[in-house]
Amino acid sequence: MKNKKYIPTAFLAVTLALTSCGDKETKATTNNAPVVSVEVRTTSQNTDTNFLSVSGKIEAVNSADISTRMMGYVDKIYVDMGDKVTKGQLLLSINNADVSAKLAQVNAGIIEAQAAFNNTQKDYQRFTALFNDKSASQKELDDITAHYEMAKARLSAAQEMKNEVNAQLSYANIRAPFSGVVTNKFIKAGDMANPVMPLLEMESPGTYQIMAMVPESEILGIQNNTEVAVLLKALDKTVKGSVTEVSTSSKNTGGQYMVKVVLAETDANVLSGMYATVQFPMEGKGASSAILIPLEAVVENGQLSGIYTVSERNTALLRWLRLGRVVGNQVEVLSGLSTNEQYILKAEGKLYNGAHISIQ
Repeated sequence: MKNKKYIPTAFLAVTLALTSCGDKETKATTNNAPVVSVEVRTTSQNTDTNFLSVSGKIEAVNSADISTRMMGYVDKIYVDMGDKVTKGQLLLSINNADVSAKLAQVNAGIIEAQAAFNNTQKDYQRFTALFNDKSASQKELDDITAHYEMAKARLSAAQEMKNEVNAQLSYANIRAPFSGVVTNKFIKAGDMANPVMPLLEMESPGTYQIMAMVPESEILGIQNNTEVAVLLKALDKTVKGSVTEVSTSSKNTGGQYMVKVVLAETDANVLSGMYATVQFPMEGKGASSAILIPLEAVVENGQLSGIYTVSERNTALLRWLRLGRVVGNQVEVLSGLSTNEQYILKAEGKLYNGAHISIQ
């Protein structure tokens, strides 16, 4: 009987001890949880969203890839990247020994054809005078006239051949098609240049454009001469632009239509290759109001996008969203977030579901 009473009592004591230890560990864990300091904002309806935002890359309006139509080794390159050049300035030269030899042959042929023509011309003039004096027959005049015309044709052909060789020489000495800046070099001295292969790249800075791709659902709302806002991401500035061309075919662009936007003059330090966001006004399109949140507040997890909100117990709560189009540095929330809800914009520590927060 003593054993039966002792075992339950001992078991109860051990259980109480373990429970007590568990409570202490739970309290310690709860008390040691870090509090994250956060900055919050409250959502609101935005009624100025009737425009389409499209990303693109800035490029100079006047740009060119310099190439040649002849094959040969590059003798010398006279410019470097960043050099300013004027129209007609020599950029590089290609070995043209074979073309020079052909030019010498053509010049010799011209001298021979010219001598033959001069001699035949004198005979033609002489026989014409004799025929007028009835001292030469009609057949003699016809024969010498034929020789004269053939000599004249040979001289003309030799001169045209020289023009052809001179054109080939112009492809050996590459000159700037306009005044501008050399932006890239694709070849060096000693390399083999091939027809149509780009050798240099140059552009004329000052006027810039953006080639934006617009989906077919929105292209009918974009017209020429429409003023647009262009957000320069790297400079964090917005400048004005104007639509100058609108493509009417998406055959080679996968259902996207090309729209050219030329930037207005600005004091911003714009460079080719910078990324920009073009905002096209879309009259009568889009929602009359929308919820916009900053892109920096969005949490990405694979293909899912979400945002941390503030719970009733003052903890962080991750909520998944369905997002729409990007408007500058903000994005439209299609579902998952309502008006007048608080969300976390910035945090001074790592956030997670249930993290205790302190609102600044």
